[in-house]
Amino acid sequence: QVHLEDSGGGVVQAGDSLRLSCAADGRTFGSVTMAWFRQAPGKSREFVAGINWNGDGTYYSPSLNGRLTISRDNEQNTGALQIYSLEPKDTAVYYCAADGRLYRPIIITDPSQYTYWGQGTQVTVSS
Repeated sequence: QVHLEDSGGGVVQAGDSLRLSCAADGRTFGSVTMAWFRQAPGKSREFVAGINWNGDGTYYSPSLNGRLTISRDNEQNTGALQIYSLEPKDTAVYYCAADGRLYRPIIITDPSQYTYWGQGTQVTVSS
């Protein structure tokens, strides 16, 4: 069982950077893939970035690649997503998520495969 709490959202200007954080409570967090998703009003939940259980593999959404850095600290049970050069189209609720399968060898982009979710943090980018 993993409990996630995400934070760090806010209202920013286009071109700004933002760091989102995910705090995990659960002894299996360090054994599962962690990912970030986002959901804009009226749209489906979209994969943003993922990092595998030991942190040596990452995958980014091609539409956002180059503007993201995902990281994790398994000793602190935390994760983070840095977003650079924010644009108004990045406005959404951002969620951290943890895979329910231990030591999965690949990073899944389908949100239905993730068992644990944070409550979401709103990011609003003004032009």
